[in-house]
Amino acid sequence: MSHPPLPSTQSAVLAIEATAARHGREVSTSHDIGRDRTFAGLVGADGAGAGADELAAIPHEALVEIAGPPEVTVRLFVHDDALVTIDGVPFDVPRDSVPAFLNSLWTGLVHLRQRVFPPSCTMIVTVPGEPSYREPVTALTLTPWLAGRIR
Repeated sequence: MSHPPLPSTQSAVLAIEATAARHGREVSTSHDIGRDRTFAGLVGADGAGAGADELAAIPHEALVEIAGPPEVTVRLFVHDDALVTIDGVPFDVPRDSVPAFLNSLWTGLVHLRQRVFPPSCTMIVTVPGEPSYREPVTALTLTPWLAGRIR
């Protein structure tokens, strides 16, 4: 399923805040905007050898914290990826899919599959029209909210 494109970090933050508001969640966002030493090394510390387009591209990352349960944080990176962490379990999600991923989480399309042999536990988030997102869950990261979703 195709999601509306989120071409910038700011558009992704607004989409995440709108999704959280539809589900009655409180959101706290912090932005990291500007050229740091890492970015300066990519285009040259003094801008030498960089075109005007490269210098105009100021990196913008954001950290969105969403009240729980479950506790959710979304780290939006410059290059169209995001790291969504649900009660300590991190998922790599394309930026355009983050609002649909969060909607699936809050509408109950998430569960943990536990196997006896070999012993394992996997958190599965089903986003309609996309492959399921799967991440292992260890006994150390198992929270009461996660334990309530074991099948």
